[in-house]
Amino acid sequence: AIADEVADLVLAYGGALSGEHGDGLVRAPFQERMFGPTLYNAFCELKAVFDPENLFNPGKIVNAPPLTENLRFGASYQTPIHATVFDFDDYGGLLRAAEQCSGVGACRQTGSGTMCPSYMATREEKDSTRGRANSLRLALNGQLSELGLADPELREVMALCLECKACTSECPTGVDMARLKSEFQHQYRQQHGGSWRERVLGEMATLSRWGSRLAPVSNWLMAPAPARRLLARLLGLDARRPLPRFASRSFAASWRPAIVSGDRPVVALFADTFNNYYEPDNLRAAAQLLEAAGAQVQLAPQVCCGRPLISKGFLDTAARQAAAMTAALLPLVEAGIPVLFSEPSCHSAVLDDLPRLLGGTASAEARRVAEGAWLLESWLAQHGDALTFQPGPAQLLVHGHCHQKALVGMAPLHKLLQRLPGTAVELLDSGCCGQAGLFGYEQYDISQAIGERRLLPAVRALSEAEYLVAPGFSCRHQVDHFTGKQPLAPAVLLARYLEQSPGNSSATILSAPSG
Repeated sequence: AIADEVADLVLAYGGALSGEHGDGLVRAPFQERMFGPTLYNAFCELKAVFDPENLFNPGKIVNAPPLTENLRFGASYQTPIHATVFDFDDYGGLLRAAEQCSGVGACRQTGSGTMCPSYMATREEKDSTRGRANSLRLALNGQLSELGLADPELREVMALCLECKACTSECPTGVDMARLKSEFQHQYRQQHGGSWRERVLGEMATLSRWGSRLAPVSNWLMAPAPARRLLARLLGLDARRPLPRFASRSFAASWRPAIVSGDRPVVALFADTFNNYYEPDNLRAAAQLLEAAGAQVQLAPQVCCGRPLISKGFLDTAARQAAAMTAALLPLVEAGIPVLFSEPSCHSAVLDDLPRLLGGTASAEARRVAEGAWLLESWLAQHGDALTFQPGPAQLLVHGHCHQKALVGMAPLHKLLQRLPGTAVELLDSGCCGQAGLFGYEQYDISQAIGERRLLPAVRALSEAEYLVAPGFSCRHQVDHFTGKQPLAPAVLLARYLEQSPGNSSATILSAPSG
C-alpha cells in the first residue's frame, strides 16, 4: 500500500512519521515500526495500567485498527446529485459542500475567534460545524436514514447554527454552514411543509414597514406584558426578550436630499429594514457623514435584500427577492454609483448570498451589484479624507458583526475610528454576540450563554470613559438587553464628533454623548 511504502521511505532516511498532529488513527498503525517492539510494548503496558478497559481514545497511539477500517469514503460510498436553490457549484454540489469538512476540529475552539458560537456554549459535538457537516453528509448519501434531509433528527442538529458565516473564514477548508443550513431548511420544508409562524417571521420587512407606519399604536399594543406574552406564544418566541420598538417615522419617509453646490461624487445610501424602521438616526448620521465627506447622497431603491427569508430557508421567495434587488440596484452600479450599507447582515446578503440564489445572466448581474456594494465605514475609510473630527472619547471598544468579520474584515472600521483625535480604539475578540436576528428570540438561553462567553462580561466592565461601538443591529440589542448599556452604531459615534465646517454646516450634528 502507498502508506506502507511512504512509512518505509521516511524511516529509511531517519525521518519521523508524525509531528505536531500526533499519532491518531492514520499514524498509529506505524508506531511499532517507528519506535521498535520494546518501546512499543512499553506504550501498551502504560496504556493498560491507566486505562485497563480501553475507554479513553481507543485506537490512538497503540492497538490501532487497520487503515482500511472506518473509512469516510469506502468502496460503497455514493455521491448522489441533489437539486438545490442555492448554487453549490463552487464546491461541486450540495454533498461536496458538506464533504468540505476535513474533521480537523478547528470549530471546537473555545478561547478565541468566532467559530463556532453554539459549540462554545454547549460543548456538544453535534453543535459544532464539524458535527453538522458530518450529519449532513451522512443524510445526503443515505447513511443516516432513508429520510435523508427530511430526517427530524437532522433538524435538531441544525437548529443551533446561528448562520454567522464565521466558518467561511475560520474553517481551514471553508465550510459554508450558513448556506448549508439555509438550503437544508428549504429542503426540509419541501417534505414537511412550513408553519404560518415561520412564514410570518420570514416576512420581517413587510411586518416592520407596517409596524412603523402604525406607530405609536403598534408600540402601545406591544407594551403591556400580557400582550408581549401572547404575541411571543403565537410566534414561538421567548417572552423574556422584548421586541424592538418601531420608529414613528422611518428614515426613508423623512429623507430629504441636501441642496449642495459643486460637482460632488454621488453615492446611494441603502435604507435597510432594521435601521430604516427601528433606528433611523443611524441612517441620518450616515447621510450626515457622507455629505461631510463631500458626497452627494441619494436614497437607494427600497427593496429588501431578503436576509430574513434566507435565514429561515424560504429560498424560492428569497430568490425572487434577489432578482428584484438586483434589478433595482444594477442601474446605480452600472452608472458608477456605489451603494452603501449600514447594516452588515444586509450587505452580506448582497455580497455573498444573492449571487448564489440566481442563475445564468441574473447571477452575473447580482455579482456586478455585489462589486458595487460597500459597507458604509469601508467607503468612508477609503474616500472620506475630507472628514475632520473633534477629540473623541478616551477609549472605544469595537464589537464586530460576524458577517462583517467573515466577509469584509474589521480593518476599515478600525482605520476610520482611529481618525478620532485622542481616542484609543480596541477591536474586541468577543466572538459572536449570540443574538443572530431571530435566533435570540427562539433560543434565548443558548443566545445568552454565547454572549456571556466573552462579550457581555467585557461590556459590563466598561468604565464611564469607554464606549462600545457595534455595527450590527442584533448585536446592539443583545448588549442592551443583557447589560442595560447601549452600544453605538459607528455612524452615530462619528457624527457626534464631526467637526463643523463650511462644507457640512447645513447638517445637524447629533448631540455628543454624556458619560
